[in-house]
Amino acid sequence: MIPGFSIIERYVARRFLLAMIATYAICSLLIFMIDMVELLRLAGKYGAVRVSSLAWLALLRLPAYTEFLMGFTVLVGSIGALLMLARKSELTVMRASGMSVWRFLRPGILVAFMIGALSVTLYNPMAATARTEAERIYAEVFGRESNLLSSDSKGSWLRQDGADGQSVISAAAARDRGLKLTAVTAFVFDRQGLFKERIDARTGELRDGYWRLENATIARVGEPPQPYGTYLLSTYLSPERVADALGTVYSVSFWELPDLIEIAEKAALSTTRLKIQYETLLVRPLFCVAMVLLAATVSLKSFRSGGIQTMVLTGMIGGFGFFLLAEISRQLGIAGLAPPWAAVWFPVLLTIFASLTVLMHQEDG
Repeated sequence: MIPGFSIIERYVARRFLLAMIATYAICSLLIFMIDMVELLRLAGKYGAVRVSSLAWLALLRLPAYTEFLMGFTVLVGSIGALLMLARKSELTVMRASGMSVWRFLRPGILVAFMIGALSVTLYNPMAATARTEAERIYAEVFGRESNLLSSDSKGSWLRQDGADGQSVISAAAARDRGLKLTAVTAFVFDRQGLFKERIDARTGELRDGYWRLENATIARVGEPPQPYGTYLLSTYLSPERVADALGTVYSVSFWELPDLIEIAEKAALSTTRLKIQYETLLVRPLFCVAMVLLAATVSLKSFRSGGIQTMVLTGMIGGFGFFLLAEISRQLGIAGLAPPWAAVWFPVLLTIFASLTVLMHQEDG
């Protein structure tokens, strides 16, 4: 029951919700299958890996992948819901009974807004936690193979200084905001800048003033490699600096971002990516509303008048155009050419106002 909604409005809201859930389920299934195929391909390089472990890894990665499709899910689900209502002439009956387009879109807008809000407050923290665990398992199973989720830290090297000299460190995967590393490689130099040793370790964890490396192998010039159960590598790095260099914003939940931004600002570190991510999550409820309005501009035509395929194609092109505009605007924000809030909110507000203008023209002429 939705307070203040009539029976017919609750019926429309249910149709929107079911269409969005169905779209999400289909997209999730396709992504899971594609990811499983990729994991099975990688597993062939490393010998026997249990299918159950690969399936669990794919499930952990799934929320992080599907979160990016939230807007697409709402758009396609809204188009599907409105087309089904039009196909059964239910929209025609509603219009004949005196309902305006704004009234039978109101349930869909509310459903989309609630989905957006829940995806930010509940789904995003769950996806961030699952992503971190997936990175850990992936690194343990596949060793140094590049992590498909760690787009920000992939192939990055971090230069650091310490009591014993400078070093350059990298890892196959980073979790807990870069404080815990898996499959670590470090090149250590002495105070004169001459190569001293290479360190390969299974795991590493940042402590106060040093990296604690486990199951390490030390290779020095003219000496055979020596194994160490635990090896300490000095560093002057702070946890905030490591998080900025090796961490990824997609592994930080919505609730943690404000504190992380504040800490980074106090440490005089760049917060652009963090602010972009925070604004992206903040605007997501309105983003979902924009997708419903965009879907309505191409889905209210009667089936009797034909041209349904053209309407659907137009809606999909409009959606991809919006996603392209949003990505271009986001990159401008990351590059510092626009404030983070403007880079994120401008495409959403533009889509809402443009869709409202088209709908008012269609409704009132």
